[in-house]
Amino acid sequence: MHIESHTDSRGEDAYNLALSDKRAAATMAWFIDKGIAKERLSAKGYGEEQLVNECSNGVKCTEKEHLLNRRSMFIRSN
Repeated sequence: MHIESHTDSRGEDAYNLALSDKRAAATMAWFIDKGIAKERLSAKGYGEEQLVNECSNGVKCTEKEHLLNRRSMFIRSN
């Protein structure tokens, strides 16, 4: 399984990328702690590079709109 973690656009781009990397790593560690073999997992943070809406830097959005971008996705590997 591949874990992708994302942030909203608030904050500095570099900070958000580092934050999403930490979230992805923490999520992967949680799965390993629950007994999933490390070899079956991969993880990557994308920061604010893959927003699901138009809430990029400088765009005024609601809290609810920003929350849509703060997510982790779990991609099944074959």
